[in-house]
Amino acid sequence: MGNLNTLFSPDRVAVIGATESDGSVGRAIMENLQNGFTGEIVPVNPNTEEVFGLSAYDSVLNAPEADLAVVVVPPSIVIDALEETGEAGITDVVVITAGFGESGSEGASREQQLKTIAEEYDMNLVGPNCLGVISTPVGMNATFSPQSALEGSISFMSQSGAFITAVLDWASDRNLGFENVVSVGNKAVLDEGDFIRHWGDDPDTDVILGYLEDIDDGRAFIDAAREVTDDTPIVVVKSGRTEAGASAAASHTGAIAGSERAYEAGLQQAGVIRAESVQELFDYAAILEDQPLPESDEIAIVTNAGGPGVMSTDAVGDSGLQMANFNDDTLERLEETMPEAANIFNPVDVLGDAPTERYADALDVVLEDPNVGSVIVVACPTAVMDFEDLAAVIKEKQQEHETPIAASLMGGDSARAAEEVLDDVGVPSYFDPARGVKSLDALQEYSEITQAEYSSPAEFDVDRERAREILERTKERETNKLGVEAMDLLDAYGIPTPQGEIVSDKQAAVEAAETIDGNVVMKIVSPDILHKSDIGGVEVNVPNDEVASTYEDLISRARNYQPDATILGVQLQEMLDLDSGTETIVGMNRDPQFGPLVMFGLGGIFVEVLEDATFRVAPVSESEATEMLDEIDSAPLLRGARGRDPVDEPAVVETIQRLSQLVTDFPAILELDINPLVASPDGVSAVDIRATIDHTEL
Repeated sequence: MGNLNTLFSPDRVAVIGATESDGSVGRAIMENLQNGFTGEIVPVNPNTEEVFGLSAYDSVLNAPEADLAVVVVPPSIVIDALEETGEAGITDVVVITAGFGESGSEGASREQQLKTIAEEYDMNLVGPNCLGVISTPVGMNATFSPQSALEGSISFMSQSGAFITAVLDWASDRNLGFENVVSVGNKAVLDEGDFIRHWGDDPDTDVILGYLEDIDDGRAFIDAAREVTDDTPIVVVKSGRTEAGASAAASHTGAIAGSERAYEAGLQQAGVIRAESVQELFDYAAILEDQPLPESDEIAIVTNAGGPGVMSTDAVGDSGLQMANFNDDTLERLEETMPEAANIFNPVDVLGDAPTERYADALDVVLEDPNVGSVIVVACPTAVMDFEDLAAVIKEKQQEHETPIAASLMGGDSARAAEEVLDDVGVPSYFDPARGVKSLDALQEYSEITQAEYSSPAEFDVDRERAREILERTKERETNKLGVEAMDLLDAYGIPTPQGEIVSDKQAAVEAAETIDGNVVMKIVSPDILHKSDIGGVEVNVPNDEVASTYEDLISRARNYQPDATILGVQLQEMLDLDSGTETIVGMNRDPQFGPLVMFGLGGIFVEVLEDATFRVAPVSESEATEMLDEIDSAPLLRGARGRDPVDEPAVVETIQRLSQLVTDFPAILELDINPLVASPDGVSAVDIRATIDHTEL
């Protein structure tokens, strides 16, 4: 595939399946193209000589050479049409036709043929099963949408064609324009990553928006977005928040890490801003398109009404922003310029009788405070203040101070003219102040994204062959489960484990215990028994003279609990001082879209109860692993809360990275838990492991 310049800026478009038939998609596309396209249109239809006054051709092979082909023929002949398109030398193609992968096995087979032809001719192919493509700079509406797009600097992609038609109609009412609009359809060839890369290189695209239902290649998406977001913000609505498949997972990580967790982690790592609704999507787009980036996360509120001021403050509390702390100079100046009854602290209440001039004075002072990164101006209509005049003041102050401002003009018709004034300088206005705060929060989030530095994951010196041998043993035992018998897997990747040994008789247990200082921990070893403590399969603080009898008890309990279970023996481990450490968990669940999803959180018996965990898509860098420690609610426990000694954080960070490398190196590992990973002031120790293996990947 080459660049996408011709896809969005063709000189000649061939419509394969062009027709004048009422109600047909081929007719709609012809009419849309004729209503604005600056280039030439070439109808292709063997059953007619003319379409809307333009000469029609029986085959694209016999037509004038085109830059772009739009295919809208029945699914049974799409493959032949695409083959001819390739022979004609057209490498940019939009396949509107449905009836492919979305329609069953026959359609899936047809889609595979389509992919093969596209690969053979190195085609940039959009679709199939899509609405089409819009490019406003050349006036091209190659879709069957009843509404085209206004010209603007937003580029928008969507997996739902119907969603695009609704958005175009909605955006037209709000004078919101687009550079390009793409319905990606089934993404047989071009996917979201391809469009992100193109728009990232497009100087006329200021903001990239997306409505996504899935991401085919999560890792590639992350890499593509990271290349772009430093200069061009990306905002996405991701539909589908169910944690599908989590209930079937065997590990703790799998039980917590549904697909939604993977998308949260992946989009965060990609530097993509996630909107929760269509309203937010375009709120964020508008402010990102026109407002400067804030220099801090501190926001000031200036209002003429106490209630809306409180609402705004609550919204700040729900966001990633902070209420600005005014310096002494600001407070002194506000005290001098505001009435005695006014509140000079944040939020600044200029009172209900405030004329426009009082707002101007307050804004001048607040915007000059170095602590203030952004401002929201909240106003209710009064007899002494005109919204249009206030808008003029906001416009003036924003241009003068070059600080991002949002407005909440809490009125109806009285606010319309003012909103138009603000729109001229890209200051967004909302009835609800919470929307303004959230938009400024998105602006701050993007500011942080532009400052992020992405480091490469570390490459540790590990014993891959030894790890492979351990994983291969699951084939020999005809099981896809690994338990504590696989502790050597962790050792092969440099993850510390307690001193210990697996034994298969009580005499060997006694001898092993004698090599370990102090009392020992004893655990049943069986890949078929997942929750060993629940069946009495774990005994702690066992003295040497009780090792033999404890061995027999553990074996007996396991047999009684599950007679058909494979019992490999009993593991003896040194006792760890859990009182001086904190039980954490490091795990992985392999997501279908993003691949290995690494988890870190509070471990032990509380992992699924509290779900205090955070996730990253592997491979995980040192900085990302450090962020994972910062994000969990129980982070203070790791850092010495209530007189505890802080744990060895670098050791935890390194363990996360080593696990990340392990699961990246071996796609056969579907799920893996180290629980608990005991973190202490002197390092970490992996006490238990559980894993699920896919033999076909070995």
